[in-house]
Amino acid sequence: MFNQTVWFLFLFLSIGITVYSLIEIQERRAGVYNVENGELPDQLHPTVEQKKNQLIEEAADIGIDVVITDELRTLEEQDEIYERGRSKDGDVVTYAEGGESYHNYGLAIDFALQTDDGQAIWDTERDGNGSGKSDWMEVVDIAKQLGFDWGGDWESFRDYPHLQMDFGLSIRELQNGKRPKAEPLPE
Repeated sequence: MFNQTVWFLFLFLSIGITVYSLIEIQERRAGVYNVENGELPDQLHPTVEQKKNQLIEEAADIGIDVVITDELRTLEEQDEIYERGRSKDGDVVTYAEGGESYHNYGLAIDFALQTDDGQAIWDTERDGNGSGKSDWMEVVDIAKQLGFDWGGDWESFRDYPHLQMDFGLSIRELQNGKRPKAEPLPE
């Protein structure tokens, strides 16, 4: 009986170590690394930064001026935004508290359209470049081609200015210290 218990324990631990090792290998191949202390970034992820700049350039090429209204947020900034429409004046603009937004991990941006007089607007129907399609949706199409996910596609809370790249990581995984690697991108 003792030998069977030892054998079972050995087998159980071996399987656990093998599964853990396979997960680690998969994450390394998938471009994921872990931070020990949950340290948050102090700038946009390099891929998000590059794609953001491409988005602005490609939109300008078709006569649409895009302005980025938000990028990386601290946990405190996220909490302040979360309180709008709750304990502070204004409309509810997010359901994500600090640590629950891709903005907190440098993986999201918010945008608006910029008028000729420099004013930021969030008009999703405006056709300022006269293409026959709303400028907003033209920007969204470019963003999706660049690899962004659009908050306007969400079912529960549509966040029309929001664009993010999650690199296959959930908020829970980010909270637990997983981060996407910053791979060099071709220009």
